[in-house]
Amino acid sequence: MDDLKGRQELYNGFGDTFTRGMEMVLTPVLLGAIGYGLDRLFGLVPVLTLVFSLVGIIGVAVKEYYTYKAAMEAHDADAPWARGRNRRASS
Repeated sequence: MDDLKGRQELYNGFGDTFTRGMEMVLTPVLLGAIGYGLDRLFGLVPVLTLVFSLVGIIGVAVKEYYTYKAAMEAHDADAPWARGRNRRASS
């Protein structure tokens, strides 16, 4: 039973990683394409393409930072060194 649970966690990790990777690539590309379309419409090529792509890159980076920070806080809360702190803080 533990082997099955371990395998499921492993496969979930692969799925999460694949999703994050696709999100990191497709978000700036999609926003860049929208910017390019607007650039062509308004005759501003490459201004909006660059702006939208940079917004996508910065947005993905900020999201990844906060996702990582939340995951590490959850991981540290379950760690042995945090258990003593949680008991003292709740007393």
